[in-house]
Amino acid sequence: MRQRAVYLAGLRGRRPAVPADPQRLEEAARRTLSPEAFAYIAGGAGQEHTMEANRAGFERWRIVPRMLRDVSDRDLRVTLFGRTLPAPLLLAPVGVLELAHPEADLAVARAAADAGLPMIFSSQASVPMEACAAAMGDGPRWFQLYWSTENALVESFVRRAEACGCDALVLTLDTTLLGWRVRDLDRAYLPFLHGKGLAQYTSDPVFQRLLDETSQVPPEETPRLNAAVLRAAVAQARAYPGSTLDALRSGRARAAVQLFTRIYARPSLTWDDLAWLRSLTALPILLKGILHPDDARQAVAHGISGIIVSNHGGRQVDGAISSIEALPGIVAAVEGQVPVLLDSGIRSGADVFKALALGAAAVCLGRPFVYGLAVAGQAGVQTVLRNVVADVDLTMGLAGCRSVDEVTAALLDGPRA
Repeated sequence: MRQRAVYLAGLRGRRPAVPADPQRLEEAARRTLSPEAFAYIAGGAGQEHTMEANRAGFERWRIVPRMLRDVSDRDLRVTLFGRTLPAPLLLAPVGVLELAHPEADLAVARAAADAGLPMIFSSQASVPMEACAAAMGDGPRWFQLYWSTENALVESFVRRAEACGCDALVLTLDTTLLGWRVRDLDRAYLPFLHGKGLAQYTSDPVFQRLLDETSQVPPEETPRLNAAVLRAAVAQARAYPGSTLDALRSGRARAAVQLFTRIYARPSLTWDDLAWLRSLTALPILLKGILHPDDARQAVAHGISGIIVSNHGGRQVDGAISSIEALPGIVAAVEGQVPVLLDSGIRSGADVFKALALGAAAVCLGRPFVYGLAVAGQAGVQTVLRNVVADVDLTMGLAGCRSVDEVTAALLDGPRA
């Protein structure tokens, strides 16, 4: 039906505004975005070998279609944590979406709800989770948690996620330190320092209390005034809730940025800390960033509800194993005790098919929907989601599968060197 709609529109002289080809989609987004925004969204760690490995990892597996199977009716539905989804696809948590479009997370939330697919709210969102939840209605949503040095703030985030109807928590483990991202370094640009991507923090009562307690920026952290510093101060104030002028005059917006930079990273996290998080909530907790089978076993032993095999889209460790290459070992390690999802490198229906065949319960889509957002806002995200779901549907049918349950490793050949 998706193909038919596109081709019929072509008869009326209308070509898609959002490219279906992943590379052309990225290029269209690049032309739309500022150089700083594109570098932040598209870039990876170091020489970006992990990003390359994510794509190469998928290419090492080949689909072996089966013939003469009745695939006239196909069912893409999967069930995760008691909720049935129309397709095995979630929207990965992506921060600072205001870099891509003014409507940011709200546009993505509406598009996800329209598709019936879960959006994983980011801790580094540009819009508070409550506003996104309201925009989604009954649409499914999860919350991605970055564990800061302030446990009271972590607990507040969890309580807010519960209150706005999130079905699960996703604890991201691979970003307790920020990776060496050369595109951003060469531009000397980190959006958080400009007040972007901090909406979950500045809307949080605990963060505001901490800000009251540390509202004065230490003198050693106050830069000498020049045009660049003034522009950054204005950007910080515009991103801060309420009056821009008040935020600028009071210095509270700048203080919020400084507080965030001091509490964001928590490299001291260990397996023992998970018990405290587990005690806070009855929501399912998934660990995102697992790449080693032993870590997967540890997760199960610590009562974790699920795993997302991920290398953060290649943004953290240069030269890391690709997610798709790590997936079979993780699936074998958990022995079916918890669902295993995958992100990093997903670009097409064939990629989704291969991940499902190797044991993933579902996949998380990242950069492609952000590129769609950059090109056409909410409509762009909707188009990307419809295209990927349609591609999965056709790939399944052409490979001889009527349901996700029939997508197995028997339909793959590889890996290839």
